[in-house]
Amino acid sequence: MADKQQPSTDDETAAKAATTKQDPDKTEQATPADAKPADKPKPTVTAEALAAVQKKADDFEDKYLRAEAEVQNMQTRYQKEQAALIKYDGQQLAKDVLPVIDNLERALAVDATDETSKQIKKGVQMTYDHMEDALKRNHVTEIAALGQKFDPTLHQAVQSVPVSDGQTAETVVNVLQKGYQLKDRVLRPAMVVVAQ
Repeated sequence: MADKQQPSTDDETAAKAATTKQDPDKTEQATPADAKPADKPKPTVTAEALAAVQKKADDFEDKYLRAEAEVQNMQTRYQKEQAALIKYDGQQLAKDVLPVIDNLERALAVDATDETSKQIKKGVQMTYDHMEDALKRNHVTEIAALGQKFDPTLHQAVQSVPVSDGQTAETVVNVLQKGYQLKDRVLRPAMVVVAQ
């Protein structure tokens, strides 16, 4: 192994002297303790410039507040849309199933005379019951119409008849097609006959 060279003491003292030695230029520039620092000129601001800067700051603040409000409005709108989508999920499927329910009701309205048709009618009844149950579990309900006061938001009047004994005006006397609603939204209004 090669021996490492150690710096001599002369080199160390020379290095210390070089670091502690002061620059002669710096000693000349030193200011005496009683000298005052030079006064810096103060910037002059006119009222017009100050007003312009204040207007610009106000404009930026206004733009910021408007942008923040718009972002909050967008978030609120998005949350409402999401809530509506979740609330009325399955609306199109329910609308598509309603004609099937109507056809099953028509099939059940036919009288069964022999044993075979009675068995078929029993199968149709079971299918109808399962469909009704599935719709109710998904918050699709039938709109009450017969004997109710006519409500144009729930009922669609297709015919009017004169009021007869025991009837009151503006009431539903016959239901031609059942109406359904999903939660509080009407899927299909009930087609009704109204007493006038």
